[in-house]
Amino acid sequence: MLISTGVSARHIHLSPEHLEALFGQDYALTPKRELSIPGQYLCKERLRIEGPKGSMDNVAIIGPTRFRTQIEITSSDGIKLGVNPPIRLSGDLDGSEPVTLVGPKGKLELDEGLIVAMRHIHMTEQNATELGFRHKDYAMVIVPGPRSLVFDHVVVRVSPENVATELHIDTDEANTASLKTGDKVNLLRINDKKIRIERLINMFDERQMKLIEACVANIVEEERRKVSQMEDILARLRN
Repeated sequence: MLISTGVSARHIHLSPEHLEALFGQDYALTPKRELSIPGQYLCKERLRIEGPKGSMDNVAIIGPTRFRTQIEITSSDGIKLGVNPPIRLSGDLDGSEPVTLVGPKGKLELDEGLIVAMRHIHMTEQNATELGFRHKDYAMVIVPGPRSLVFDHVVVRVSPENVATELHIDTDEANTASLKTGDKVNLLRINDKKIRIERLINMFDERQMKLIEACVANIVEEERRKVSQMEDILARLRN
C-alpha cells in the first residue's frame, strides 16, 4: 500500500504554564498554518534552544498547548547542542533529556522534555482494519528511488482523529532516503505480526535478487568454515 510521508523538523510543544513563563501572562499562541494532524498548527512564535555545547534559534512551536512541554529534535541537532536525547514516542517524557528554552519574556531550564521522536505512522481506523494493524503495532516501510531503504520498527498509531494514513519521520531520516513531505512510500501488510516475505521479494528485481543470493551464500559458506574449524579443534582435544 502506498502512503504519504510527512517530514518533521525540530519543534516544541509548550504547556500553558511554560507558555506564560516564556511569553508573558495570558499570552496566546498565534496560528500560522494548519498541519496534517487535525487540530494542530504551526505558530508564528519561535524560541531558542540551549544545550551544554551550543544553541539553536528560531525553533518552531506547534499549537495548541499540551499538558507537558515536549521538545523534539534530531540526533544531528543533539550533537550540535551537546545532548543525547532518547528516541521516544510523543508524550513519553519521563527521564528524557534536560534542556533550556529561551523566549522573549523569560528563560526555562527544564529537567526533562527533550526527545528524538520515534518514526511512526498515523493510521486511520479503516486502514488499520483493512490491513490488520492495531494501535502500537510495528510496521515496515520501503522507500523507493535512488536512495531506497527499509524503515523497520515503525510504530503504528491508530486513532479516530486520523484523517489519512501517513508516515512521520524527522529530517535526519528524510535526508538519508531523499524523502520530502508528500512523497509516497510502500507500507507492507502484516499477517499475524509476520511480514509477508513474498511481498518483500516481489519488490526486488532479478539483479538485486542475485546479489542477495550471493551475499547469503557467502554467509552460509563462512558459517560452515567456522563449524569445520571448531570440529577440528574438538577432534584434537579428544586425541
